[in-house]
Amino acid sequence: MANNYKYIITKKVKLADSIYLMDIMAPRVAAHCYPGQFIILIANEKGERIPLTICDYDREQGTVTIVFQALGNSTKLLAEYEVGEAFRDFTGPLGKRSELVTMPSEELRSKKVLFVAGGVGAAPVYPQVKWMNENGYEADCIIGARSKELVILEDQMRKYAKNVYITTDDGSYGLKGNVNEAIKYLVNEKKHHYDIIIAIGPMIMMKYVCILTKELGIKTIVSMNPIMVDGTGMCGACRLSIGDEIKFACVDGPEFDGHLVNFDEAMKRLSMYKTVEGKMELREKEGDTHHHPGCECHDNENK
Repeated sequence: MANNYKYIITKKVKLADSIYLMDIMAPRVAAHCYPGQFIILIANEKGERIPLTICDYDREQGTVTIVFQALGNSTKLLAEYEVGEAFRDFTGPLGKRSELVTMPSEELRSKKVLFVAGGVGAAPVYPQVKWMNENGYEADCIIGARSKELVILEDQMRKYAKNVYITTDDGSYGLKGNVNEAIKYLVNEKKHHYDIIIAIGPMIMMKYVCILTKELGIKTIVSMNPIMVDGTGMCGACRLSIGDEIKFACVDGPEFDGHLVNFDEAMKRLSMYKTVEGKMELREKEGDTHHHPGCECHDNENK
């Protein structure tokens, strides 16, 4: 795929079946990004906008690391690119920094933190665990996957986390069961105390983690990056109900208080958003709140 684009791939690793890691030469993004933020990638002139959470960054080398699962046509296209080739656009950093990054030092030092990563969610968890360690804070981490072959970034996570616990649905590696089983094991059986849990993974996983942690009385932060499509607030795909407020994951997040997120509503509207009829129904129902305030889409649609 020879081209004259400037966002060159400097590293490519297949982490698991259909899951890839790439380092992209993007000095401006690398110089300004922090854990919790994301980028928008466009492969070529005909490529779609793909929001991807920043997995890692090297300010000196000017590279940004992304991890993606090749499921749809766009991500399958990304997987075909090799080291030395380049992408058309690589825009960022977008979204807000992780809450932990912005928390006052003394407050964070007094907190016991547990990260819970489900599947490809290990990618956005990793930079936060790394940042914690490099800034003198400790954190535990749970990595959950369907099977041993799908566990990713374990070695990298062990380098920076105080303790790493693995769970697999089929019991082929680590604790048998989902991440909730591991949380209950640590809290109820091992008597570990946690003040904050950061859960990132599939929507259904984050929903049930939040149900459990609400019962346990543990503050929980989730990343709603799985529902982002456009990444700018224009498309309305990542519209969320956070308590009594309407928020947009790409502009107001992607991190939110998990106990305030209406997961059922988010999952239902994301399913509807995949069809033309569903998009029209959501636009009519939500009116001016369908897009992020200030978005020019309202004017464009009325022209």
